[in-house]
Amino acid sequence: MDDMFDRDSGLGPDQSLTAGRSLAQQRHEQIIVEVRARGSMRVTELASLLDVSDMTIRRDLDVLDEAGSLVKVHGGAKVSTEHSADEPGFDANSALHTAEKEAIARAAADLVEGGATIGLMAGTTTWRLAGELAVVPNLTVVTNSMRVAEVFNDFKRPDRNIILTGGVRTPSDALVGPIAATALSALHVDTLFIGVHGMGEQAGFTTPNILESDTNRAFIRSAGRKVVLADHSKWGVTGLSSFAALSDVDTLITDHRLSADAIGTLGAHIPDVRQVGRPT
Repeated sequence: MDDMFDRDSGLGPDQSLTAGRSLAQQRHEQIIVEVRARGSMRVTELASLLDVSDMTIRRDLDVLDEAGSLVKVHGGAKVSTEHSADEPGFDANSALHTAEKEAIARAAADLVEGGATIGLMAGTTTWRLAGELAVVPNLTVVTNSMRVAEVFNDFKRPDRNIILTGGVRTPSDALVGPIAATALSALHVDTLFIGVHGMGEQAGFTTPNILESDTNRAFIRSAGRKVVLADHSKWGVTGLSSFAALSDVDTLITDHRLSADAIGTLGAHIPDVRQVGRPT
């Protein structure tokens, strides 16, 4: 079916507009996932896969190309050279699974109390968590994410102490390498919120960037409580380098779309596994 609405659906104009945006967002997420997985896809392939018209796909590709999530080419789309399949850029990643990430971020924010010292690793879900912490007073935040630091800078609150590690910038705007690791070795945080590229029973938590893996290990060593924020799409994905075993963390917050089998596997290694955002 195309992205048109039945006049007899009973939806008012505002409801139809909201539903249309939601459907378009879901398509955009799926298009990014498919193109990233295959490197490139034709308009006809995407239209068949998503059961919409070629014209709808072309409009979607225009939007995603303008956003930098992929590159529109004659007859289809390909992965942006700036946002590779191995390590997608921040903007491309932030367009994926937004509702799930927002639910995870809200749940994680409940773990943060005023006066705490917290660590936020780089990632689009930890970035969303930063946005949820606007009203928490007297925070000290250690991060290796330029995007996270920007969020707190925008708050312009005098009761915040924001420490950005420094280091080599990655495509996802993380700061990594020896400079970051050295800075982290001298710091201590009450709770660390961890973003991951992938997770699995054997490989544990992984990233495609070796320097980032070293930095993540240093961050974990600095932390008391360790909390992973990972939506369902991270399960079964294995990046180049492992930086922690499942059993190295205390809590994992994921969304309701992760399978029961996966939850069972995670629960066998992690004391506290939480699913959020389940439809009511």
